[in-house]
Formats: sequence, C-alpha cells, structure tokens
Amino acid sequence: MKLLKIAFIFLFSSALLASDKITSDCTFKGKKLYGKVQFVNYFADFKVQVVDNLPDLKVQMVNHFPNSCGKWQVVEHFPDFKVQIVNHFADFKIQFVDFNPGVN
Repeated sequence: MKLLKIAFIFLFSSALLASDKITSDCTFKGKKLYGKVQFVNYFADFKVQVVDNLPDLKVQMVNHFPNSCGKWQVVEHFPDFKVQIVNHFADFKIQFVDFNPGVN
C-alpha cells in the first residue's frame, strides 16, 4: 500500500512538471508563444528570464507577421499574451536572437 502511494505521488508530480514545459507546438500552459506581446510589470501570462545560453525558447522581435514559433511583435494594446521579465522564479528562459527563433 505504501509503495502504491509513492507511485501515485511520483506520477502526479511528474504530470505537474510536464505541464510546465514548452511543448513542440510552441505553447506553454495552453497559450501560444508567438504573436503580439506586451511587456508588463504585473499580471503577466508568463514570467521569463532573459539568458545568453541554454534558453527554453529563442525569441526574434519582428515588426510584422509574428506567425511562427518564437516570433514576437511588441504592442501596447490588445496583446496575444503578456510577459514579465524576472531574474528569479521564471516560467521559462528566453534568448533574443536575430535568426532561427523557436523552441530550443
């Protein structure tokens, strides 16, 4: 019985950790990671940490057509998602790139 409880806890915690990963279809917790983005200080959809190495997502800032994984267009109104840049406890890590955006 004790072994069954341990197995259940392990499977439940694994499922929770798996939901905190960027998926292959470029979504995180059901929201797409491309499109129009607004940078905010509070009430963000995602908290991200900007890094130089080993990002979870490579981001390319574009002016038009942010329609593929990792392409972000900064807007002030009507964003697809909101992002807060933090130094600790980020949902995922990003690296700004000029070419080849997407899931790392």
